[in-house]
Amino acid sequence: MVTMLILILLPVAFLLPPGAGAGEIIGGQEAQPHSRPYMACLTIRREDKNFRCGGFLVSENFVLTAAHCNGDKITVSLGAHNVKQREQSQQKISVRHRIPHPKYNRETTNNDIMLLQLEHKAELNEQVMLIPLPPAHQRVQPGTVCSVAGWGRTSALSKVLPDMLREVDLKVLDDEACLKYPGGTYRNFKTRTMMCVGDPKEHKASFKGDSGGPLVCGETAQGIVSWGPVNGSPPRVYVRVSTFIPWIRATMRKLQP
Repeated sequence: MVTMLILILLPVAFLLPPGAGAGEIIGGQEAQPHSRPYMACLTIRREDKNFRCGGFLVSENFVLTAAHCNGDKITVSLGAHNVKQREQSQQKISVRHRIPHPKYNRETTNNDIMLLQLEHKAELNEQVMLIPLPPAHQRVQPGTVCSVAGWGRTSALSKVLPDMLREVDLKVLDDEACLKYPGGTYRNFKTRTMMCVGDPKEHKASFKGDSGGPLVCGETAQGIVSWGPVNGSPPRVYVRVSTFIPWIRATMRKLQP
């Protein structure tokens, strides 16, 4: 059984596909304020429910996130650290176009990637910056230590959501770690479009709340928080961003004014 990784403000039961639950930073620490100026906090309205996801700024007017974070209306907050405060650094921008990948599969969570075109360009400064994307089809070496951040819950048992951005370092695993994991937990794992991340021996993971946020390797956004076991245990599954570079570039070109 797998879980979507969404930071939920209201009950999740009606927001996710059948058999899915929700995701968070487990075993991490508070990030240095504004040390990740590419981070976006998404407030999503879907029917009569509100929830939040993560995302990251890849162009002055485009944010990348997970397709399962789609909704009827999305507002992006850039330059945030404490999402409960109206920090002077924050820029709130409405989303003009939501473009989930045309082959996104809600049942298997394959191609779980979405571009958001903002109503207007973000103002880039020390608190709001872009993050580079990898070259097309570049693969991250197993054993590489990357990091992920989000405003999600800090334990599988706690329902309290932290106000501050939190982060954790995670190891990229060989695809086989997910493919051959006992019990069929990762039966929907696709090596071309997904990454297997997080040492199962360590109690560290993205979980309830970090969907759509970037897995950062070096200075590059190599992954997007996507799904994993319902109990929050690693490894977790991330979108392999490099596979989608041609689609990302073509979509942004098409929509640029």
